[in-house]
Amino acid sequence: MATLKDAITNVDCLKELSLPDEQPIIEPEPTSLVYEVSFDTNFADRTAFITGIGRYNEEATICSNLNVILDQGEDYAGTLYTWRSLSRAVPAIKAHDQANRLEIYEKTVHVLGPEVAKAKDLMRFLNSAITRFCEEIRLLAHPERKKDFISETYLMTLAKLINMFATLDSLKNMKACINNDLACYKRAENILNRGNVDAFAIEESQTISIFFATNNSITNELKKHLEEVPGYEDVLVETINLCCQYYEEQLFVLPNEKYILLKAIGYGMVLLDGNVVNINRLKKLNISRVDKLFKLLPVAPLYGDVQIRFADWIRQLPHYDQSKWTCTSEQQEEKVTVAIQNRVEVIRSEHVRFISELARYNNEIITKKQFELNDQRAKELTEMAQQGIKLLTSWTTAVMELSPLSQATRYNYNSEEKYALVEVIGMIKGLSLLMHRMERHFSEAIRYHTYLQVQDFVQRTLRESIRVSVKKKKLQAKTILLAIRDVCCDWLDGKERTDDPALRGEKDPKIGYNIKLPRRRIRVSGTQLYMMRTMLESLISEKGNAKKNLRSDLHQSSVPEFESFHRNTYFFNHILNFDITMKECCDLSQLWFREFYLELTMGQRIQFPIDMSLPWILTDHILQSKEASMMEYIFYPMDLYSDSAHYALHHFKKQFLYDEIEAEVNLCFDQLVYKLSEQIFLYYKQLAASIYLDKRFRADCVPAKFPHPSPNRYETILKQRHIQLLGRSIDLTSLLSQRLGSNMLKAIDTAIHVFESRNLCGVVELLHLLEINRLTHQMLSNFVVLDPFEAMYAEANNSVVSPHGRVTLHIFWELIYDFIPNYCYNSTTDRFVLSHLPQEPPERESAPKSQTVTTMLYGNKQLKEAYQSIFTLYGGFVGSIHFSALSKLLGYHGIAMLLEQLLNVIKSSIIQTQLKPYVEALVAGLPQKCKLPFFQYGSKGVLGFYLAQLGPVIQYKDLRTDVFQAFKELGNAVIFSLLLEKALGQQEVVDILQAAPFQNLYPKPYVKDDQNMETVMKNLDQQYAALNMVSMISRYGTEQQGANARDAELLTRERLCRALSMFELVMQRIKSFLTCDPIWEGPPPANGVMSIDECQEFHRLWSAIQFAYCLPPTKGEITIETLLAQEKRFASLDFSYHLLRVHEFDGQDGNVQGIDLKQMIKRIKVYRDLNNQIFVILNKHLSSSDILQRQVREYQPPIFQATQA
Repeated sequence: MATLKDAITNVDCLKELSLPDEQPIIEPEPTSLVYEVSFDTNFADRTAFITGIGRYNEEATICSNLNVILDQGEDYAGTLYTWRSLSRAVPAIKAHDQANRLEIYEKTVHVLGPEVAKAKDLMRFLNSAITRFCEEIRLLAHPERKKDFISETYLMTLAKLINMFATLDSLKNMKACINNDLACYKRAENILNRGNVDAFAIEESQTISIFFATNNSITNELKKHLEEVPGYEDVLVETINLCCQYYEEQLFVLPNEKYILLKAIGYGMVLLDGNVVNINRLKKLNISRVDKLFKLLPVAPLYGDVQIRFADWIRQLPHYDQSKWTCTSEQQEEKVTVAIQNRVEVIRSEHVRFISELARYNNEIITKKQFELNDQRAKELTEMAQQGIKLLTSWTTAVMELSPLSQATRYNYNSEEKYALVEVIGMIKGLSLLMHRMERHFSEAIRYHTYLQVQDFVQRTLRESIRVSVKKKKLQAKTILLAIRDVCCDWLDGKERTDDPALRGEKDPKIGYNIKLPRRRIRVSGTQLYMMRTMLESLISEKGNAKKNLRSDLHQSSVPEFESFHRNTYFFNHILNFDITMKECCDLSQLWFREFYLELTMGQRIQFPIDMSLPWILTDHILQSKEASMMEYIFYPMDLYSDSAHYALHHFKKQFLYDEIEAEVNLCFDQLVYKLSEQIFLYYKQLAASIYLDKRFRADCVPAKFPHPSPNRYETILKQRHIQLLGRSIDLTSLLSQRLGSNMLKAIDTAIHVFESRNLCGVVELLHLLEINRLTHQMLSNFVVLDPFEAMYAEANNSVVSPHGRVTLHIFWELIYDFIPNYCYNSTTDRFVLSHLPQEPPERESAPKSQTVTTMLYGNKQLKEAYQSIFTLYGGFVGSIHFSALSKLLGYHGIAMLLEQLLNVIKSSIIQTQLKPYVEALVAGLPQKCKLPFFQYGSKGVLGFYLAQLGPVIQYKDLRTDVFQAFKELGNAVIFSLLLEKALGQQEVVDILQAAPFQNLYPKPYVKDDQNMETVMKNLDQQYAALNMVSMISRYGTEQQGANARDAELLTRERLCRALSMFELVMQRIKSFLTCDPIWEGPPPANGVMSIDECQEFHRLWSAIQFAYCLPPTKGEITIETLLAQEKRFASLDFSYHLLRVHEFDGQDGNVQGIDLKQMIKRIKVYRDLNNQIFVILNKHLSSSDILQRQVREYQPPIFQATQA
């Protein structure tokens, strides 16, 4: 039994277990771990098949040796192709007496020595390969050997050798840098070895220099040796004809095999035509047949990014006749990109059809618990695998024939052609992935079917021909037929049946001769297939001497079956190595290599930029076009880097090539993530801005002007958590999350920056921008992990560690230095508007760049213009919508800080610094006593009296500028706090209404006469019991969670019920500022009740100011009177009000000292109504206890003089 510690350890191990996710598949088969099983023995097991014909065993030995030469040639081809000049990096000797001259030469020999050794080895290899090839041609061209049968395998091996020579010669001609390295090495070596003359070394050095400096030296040497062989043209013609036949019948599986056939034909023509042979006179060579093939495909890949134009080879023929070669005409110059456009529709239909069939078998395998193979099912799966390989080969060749050199095609491909290329690459990689996933089932079915086909052929099909050969005593045919059966036959019980009538030349009995075949999943070896196919080919072949033709010795009705079986078995070797064949069919590594073009730069470029790399060209085109249908193909072009890296390591075996690929992949992938994150962010930013755009505004505008962004498939990309690239597993979602989070933070910062560059009216725009960012964050959070929006906002607002963020500080700055001094309140519209003569605005931050605002805030220019046209409407005033935005942005903490700082400004700046000195001066200018005149004076008399009494106040020079500005600032501050509380209260009401269902609060429904309200409410409580937050948390949560829920509910319920007033607290604080100084209340009244005629209290001062100007008073002065409890005395003793009352009594009209009495009375009425409104508002918000305290006072009853006497 496991201990508790072991159990915990095992549970912790489960965290590291990689579980399959639901990531959409939009990438090729990952190749981070490559496991290949190769059954290619290169005829090493040929001695095991001693029952075969000895001649073909010897031929297998020859083919094995030639295959070794081919492998060596492939290695040398890679060496030539990847040769980089080292001599260009060697420092030049500037003078003969240079101090480090010998040291440079020594280092040069040391560095170039291994490379020169490779060049020498290549020359020796070519000499030996040419000698061996000519020896094989000499043996086959012998007059007696011509009469014998030559197998197709043997001839195809010679065709591969011809292709090897063509490739090596073309690569040698291309690499001019080898001559530079040899010359540099030779020069340095000669200087170091002065006096030590080695004749052999000098001769070898001269030979190798001439070898690499001479173009077509391999071709010339090979032709020279071939022309010494009598009858060599017959062997070459037979090889060329066989290649033509294979190409026409499409007897090739891999793309490279297709090009080997064409290159062997073309280079074979070059070797064939010369001083000895005129190809125009060869009867066995059909020139029109070859010309037709070269017209169909005039250009083919030679090696890597090197391509060969067959017309160039044909023009080099000594006996070239232009009339016989239409492929060399100028009209046959074909544009490389046409083929893929013409074929994309066909490829797409083939892909859909095959994928549908493949999905049917895949679903059948998945749904059936036990998927058992039978003869029919194995045949179908084998045919499907073979068909899939052929399709992949045809698609791959269509891509490879496009001149895939990025630097040559960067400006040659239009958008449609790039889309077609990306789509074809995606179909190749996608189909390869699906077939790799069914590789186990395909491999089992292929082994089962090929084994069954071979056994059926050797045990059943051969019987009739064996019977005929035995009966007619055709000993040679019988020997070969029995040898075929002995090589491949696998009897059911392990023993050969001796009772077979066919072995005696007899017919089967009437009841038939039953042969049961074993059913095994065993692969047929390559040597078995070679022996069987070669011996079978010797029977059915019509080549060679007619007297030695064995075709007539067979059962004639079986010959078509032999031919069909011989053709079908050609593909067995490839499909039996299903995994390796699949990888070679889908190998697009050559689309990246560009050694040929690097060589053309003559050392001017070490490497090309990524803009000239085809994988990045295709990937970047998808990103720039933003085509939704192609977005899921974005990682297929990137897989070309994996193919190239695999080829560089396992075929070229060059670490520096892999390092270059890796460096480019790092750069390209960074660019991919950057551009992809930008696109995704802009897409969701545009989507959020479009959703948030006012619906009525959109409806009034032209619908096409502000369209919603077209849907794209970014969701699939955002779910990619393990992209495979160069063997690495990359969490793309995590990388995109980091960049998207950075973009979100930048967008929020830009929104705040825009607000900091504008006045307080921009608070509405800031709120909308933050809501757009919030919606963008919400949509992105569905696919990637981002920091909470509140945390991002706090970071951008610099409020993580600071108690006051950028928004709060800018609001306070604008409030103090722009809003309060420069705005006036309009009670009719309930708005603040800019004064006619505003003061100079404060300095603000410079606005961000227009491009940054467009991309970070709105997504595109059209949405920016739409929102700016809307926000312009809110730029000329500060009203309820602005205060609502302020309350949402600031919150309780920000509002508390703002009002606290505002009160400090009111106390120190407005009251103490500005108002107090002016009030003292104006009070001093008032008369000591100013009685209210009697009504008998009349309106004109009263007006004249006040003009005389209040002359010093009216003529005070700073009254119109500074005094009223200070009173206006105080009034603006008070109204600001009032409107801010109103907006906050509306927000709280909305919050409470939204929280009501979760607090078991429902509106009373309509009740019919026969229903009881209590019963209906109980039913509602039961129906919505699950919404009761406190009840559910108390039931299922912890005790602490339940207590927190109850506290939260209590706070929500009592938030408005407590009638807490922020404005009342502001007024109380302002009152405390006023009552601490006697200048505002004046000295105590002489009569102990109140001053009537004395002008020592503030309300008398304001009466004088109001009378003097007869202008609408700002709220500041009236607020002071209310806070000082002087509003009743002001209403009773105000000079303007007294004039109004007198005028209401006598109704006089006229002009007193230039003042129109009638207009004066009208203005006084307006001011009286406004003052009364202000008194009502202030008294409403002040506490009732304070009102009662200042209104109810006790006095001693008056004592009349008569009573006293």
